[in-house]
Parts: sequence; structure tokens; C-alpha cells
Amino acid sequence: MIRVVKPGLSTTVQDLGRPGYYSIGLPPSGALDKYSHTVANLLVGNDPAAATLEVTYLGPELEFRADLRFAVCGADMPAFLNGQPIPLWTAVAARSGDVLSFGMLQKGARSYIAVEGGIGVPPVMGSRSTYALCGIGGHEGRALKAGDMLEKGDLQTRAPREGVAVPEKWRPNFAEAAELHVVPGLYVHRLTEESKQEFFAAEWTVTPEANRVGYRYKGIRLQFVDRPQPFGAGSNPSNVVDCGYPIGSIQVPDGVEPIVLLNDAVTGGGYATIGTVISADLDRIAQTRTNQKAKFVEIDLAEALRRRRERQTRILEVESFLRQS
Repeated sequence: MIRVVKPGLSTTVQDLGRPGYYSIGLPPSGALDKYSHTVANLLVGNDPAAATLEVTYLGPELEFRADLRFAVCGADMPAFLNGQPIPLWTAVAARSGDVLSFGMLQKGARSYIAVEGGIGVPPVMGSRSTYALCGIGGHEGRALKAGDMLEKGDLQTRAPREGVAVPEKWRPNFAEAAELHVVPGLYVHRLTEESKQEFFAAEWTVTPEANRVGYRYKGIRLQFVDRPQPFGAGSNPSNVVDCGYPIGSIQVPDGVEPIVLLNDAVTGGGYATIGTVISADLDRIAQTRTNQKAKFVEIDLAEALRRRRERQTRILEVESFLRQS
């Protein structure tokens, strides 16, 4: 169905992930920006669980070997079909032999390419998502390479209509400074009160060590409360006896450069987690780049759940609109 002419910087097959295996140390993987992934699938009539191509920073060049509909959602990365500009967040028709390519990234960090039926790779533990650290899922457990051939899947639920587009009100705005809402975590008491206040007051900068495993931020140094380290914890005050790491959890090794753990991160370890970025804001992290700014904002669990419901409602509104279009 698709021949990879050029793979781009890092293009992987992703779906909504493989939850349920944390107990054996396997993270869920899956699309970092689930909203863009889901809307791209809906545009081409797919089940949201269908696999898409997640494109990071630099887009691939793909040759279609069949007539089909596709959509590109996510980052503001200009797309071209046979050299002619095509709209993003829109169902587009391609003919066999057509070539999809991309220009320079303008805003955001990741785009999602959905094709009708989805990307047809074999599921591993219930998911087609690529977990490259273990070499499982996706296309041979890795990022795409030139010459790879991808098949069409069978997760289409309705026939797509060419030209239907998602209205602007449902397209995210990729701000240069991300506001990330955080529920304080199990070990936030390990920070001094002053450092806790500084963490939420400071402006943080995304470092080059930002990928599917986690995003690292530079800024101020945080201080931990002095205490005798318990048996089994390391000597550094940021160490604890091992604990679980939920997606979005924030650890601060040695008090410097907080790390927000993402879909391909380890599931537990010995660093204190001071909070968790709410699920509704993980898409924002996925769409930030090196040297962009971020600010962490403290909220409670009730507000986090409200924001999650709001995000789910937005997806349902988009789905309803597309079904009626």
C-alpha cells in the first residue's frame, strides 16, 4: 500500500497503546499526541484504535501504491501531494503512484498520518504500537527505513468523504510556551516548601533530551528535605525505595532537570516522583520542541478529571461532526 521513499527523522507506527502490562514492566507506548492521532483516524473513517504513522520533527516521503484516502493531523508541518500543497486536518484522496512529502516544521513537533483501514502491521500484545527500546510492535519493532513497505489494515468503520475538514475550533493551538497542569505526587513532600513553590513558579526549558521516553527540562535546582536515607534507597536525597511511575510522572534526579516520563518510559524506579502531568495535557508535551518553554501549574484531582472529561467531549464532538459531514 505504501512504500517508504524517505523515512524522515523518526517515523513509527503507533496506535492507542498496549495498556495492562505495567505489572511485567512493559509501558503502553502508543501515540504521544492521542488527540491528533484520533482525529486523523476519524477523518478517514477509521476506528480510533487504528494504527497511524507518528512523524517527529522531519516528515517522511511516502509513495502510495493504491487509491485511498488519508489525513495528516498534528503539528503545523506543510504537506504536499506530488509537490502540490494539501490541507492538514482534512481527508485527502490519493491515487496509486502519488507521493506524499513534507516541508519544514512550523509549529508543534509531531504529525500523524492516517490512511483508510489503518497501517496493517501485526498486533503484539494487543497493540500495533512500536516500542523501539524492546524492538516489538510496529514495523519490525523500529522506526521506518527507506524501502519499507506498509500494508493497509482493516479497521475502517465507515467510508471517508474526500475534502471533509475539521473546523478550526477543534484544532489545537501549539503555543510556544506550554502550560502543563500537574497533580502533586506521592513524594512531593520530599521537596522543601520553598522548592515546591519555586517548581511551580519557574519557567522551564525543554532540553535536547526530549523523546518518547521522557521530556527533560532545565531551569532552577530544587532542594530536598534532609533525612536519613532508608535502607534500599540511594544516597542522594532525590532517591527513594523503588516506586511505580505512571505516564506523566515527574522525577527530579539530584534536584536538577525534571523529567516528565512518557509512553516508552520504564514503569518504576528509585527516584522520587513529585507530581504527574494530567492526561489531558500529555498531548501538549508531545507537541513541544527543544528550547521551548513550559510552566507547571498545580491543580487538584477534581480539576484534572474535569479537564479529562472536557477533552473526551471534544473528541466526541469532532466524531459527531465528521459522521454528519
